[in-house]
Amino acid sequence: MVLHRHAETRFAELKRYVMFSTEDAARLGAFRGVAEPHFERVVQEFYEQIRRHDAAHAVFTGEAQIARLQRSLIRWLERVFGGTYDEAYFAETTVIGRVHVKVGLPQRYMLTAMALIRLSLIDIAEASGPAGVGVARAVCRLLDLELAIMLESYRDDSISRIQHAERIEKEALGRSLAQTQHRYVNAVELARVLIVGLDVHGAIQLFNREAERVTGFARDEVLGSNFVVALGIDPEGEGAGIRELFSAFVADEAGGPAPDGPALETAIRAKAGPPRVIRWHFTHAPADGDDVSVFALGLDSTDERARLDRTKQQERLAAIGTLAAGLAHEIRNPLNGAQLHITYLDLALRDANAHPELLDTVHVVRDEIKRLGALVVEFLDFARPRPLLVRPLEIQMLFERVAQMIAAQAQTRGVTLTLDVPPTALELLADRAKLEQVLLNLVQNAVDALDGGGEVSLRARRQPRTVTIEVEDNGPGIPSGTPIFDAFYSTKSHGTGLGLSITHRIITDHGGSIDVESAPGRTVFRVILPISGPPTALIYPGEESHDA
Repeated sequence: MVLHRHAETRFAELKRYVMFSTEDAARLGAFRGVAEPHFERVVQEFYEQIRRHDAAHAVFTGEAQIARLQRSLIRWLERVFGGTYDEAYFAETTVIGRVHVKVGLPQRYMLTAMALIRLSLIDIAEASGPAGVGVARAVCRLLDLELAIMLESYRDDSISRIQHAERIEKEALGRSLAQTQHRYVNAVELARVLIVGLDVHGAIQLFNREAERVTGFARDEVLGSNFVVALGIDPEGEGAGIRELFSAFVADEAGGPAPDGPALETAIRAKAGPPRVIRWHFTHAPADGDDVSVFALGLDSTDERARLDRTKQQERLAAIGTLAAGLAHEIRNPLNGAQLHITYLDLALRDANAHPELLDTVHVVRDEIKRLGALVVEFLDFARPRPLLVRPLEIQMLFERVAQMIAAQAQTRGVTLTLDVPPTALELLADRAKLEQVLLNLVQNAVDALDGGGEVSLRARRQPRTVTIEVEDNGPGIPSGTPIFDAFYSTKSHGTGLGLSITHRIITDHGGSIDVESAPGRTVFRVILPISGPPTALIYPGEESHDA
């Protein structure tokens, strides 16, 4: 009698190879109650480490994606200690490897990420007592299984992607190797200009290296796709202008090359990071036997526009600051004299037992003079900013101090203030007193916007070289186009209009930037500061500190 063994599955073979046993599965399942309280900490520490590295952090598109990935990693840890490791478990692990290919995660980070998670789990197991040794060994065997499966699916999907790219090249381009080399090796690939070749329907047939760098999309991801759709250009705005231009080019196809199209500036969607602003120039260049009929030549003007906006803002602030300084000096001396004489008048009226209404009138005048004096001081702070006193600063402590200072007023207005900071210390070089002034101003404005109650969030996140601070409220929002950073512009009846101008100057002096994103129900002021500190020319050379 011959017994036929069922064919062994890939997963069963791997488990047998690393000697992952039913006892290991039972240990992991029983240990879940001990490990689960640590999952959120392990995940937070893991992503804080990623934030320190440019290449790893560049894979992410923003904080919302990081939050989703953190939740996914916690679910994955729950799987690791689930106690059941069958073919369904194998299939789900395979999917994870394919997702890594899709998001563009380099293979080296898959390996090192697994090492970080492994160390954290081993520490938890060993800290639980003598039984933890067996759990740690089971963890190692299971994570080796996970990594082997992920790498295999990663390899298969990468090969598939390469084959897909080769098929697109052959089917869409349809030209000889010599023609392809001539197009890409010559200046097209080396130019610091986005060069996108389009057919008569607006589909992408050529995508040079600079276009890949600026957009973050690989060539094979966009070839054959519509230009407007692939780059996320507004279809009703700039996209409509591009379609009109193409219609004119196609209409002139029979009559030879049409005149070059006008320059168009569009916002495009990048694969990772914020949108980019590109200034395009379209050239009609039909050729027999060539699918490319139009070349879109683009220059990335995002940083240039940001620098120009900052320069204009600083010039406006400098001009107004000079005027404010002159006015403050001219006003200060008469105010001091008026304050002195109103004090004498108050004392004389009290000695003469003057009528209370007369004394109240004197007090009103005195208070108004004090208010003008405070305004003069604010003018001078705006016009003559002091050098920065830069020291190491911990964001968590700064947030707590600001929260304490604003707590009473927030409670009176029915506003809930929440702090959202990383679990590990977040430090940068900055002027503590001035950043405190910035945050107090932004949080105060957010609280004022919620007169009927609401929520204000103060959060901080680290990137490899910068720290992002956000102040968010769920108030009515700020109308588009409002010049909130212009000096002397204020929506408050009692405001001077200098608060946000001074805030803008402090942030730019630190080498950072500030912007606002607003809609009804959500307003976010976003401050980005360099971790390494402001330009050295702005740092005070002495030993004094605002902390003193």
